[in-house]
Amino acid sequence: MYNMNKQELVSAIAADTELPKVEVEKVVNALTANVIKSVVAGDSVQLIGFGSFNILERTAREGRNPSTGETIKIPAKKVPRFVPGKAFKEAVNTPKCKKCCKKSKK
Repeated sequence: MYNMNKQELVSAIAADTELPKVEVEKVVNALTANVIKSVVAGDSVQLIGFGSFNILERTAREGRNPSTGETIKIPAKKVPRFVPGKAFKEAVNTPKCKKCCKKSKK
């Protein structure tokens, strides 16, 4: 499995769009900054076909310290969440080749 980092993403977008990497990097930075700013403000960001970014509120609960078995209180917190869109899910589940990876129809 391969993990693409930000610079590789910028390079790939620059190659696809024939825009300079400096300009693409500005757009990528602005996109991530605005998604974070909106989610922190409590808003949801929905990119049709790609997915939605929002906040998930986790309630306070009790847990156990695995080494001692002692009961501990886990405080409530907010966590960022990404929910992939329909087109994204379909792209992930589409076979890469037509010959050997056909999905069986039942």
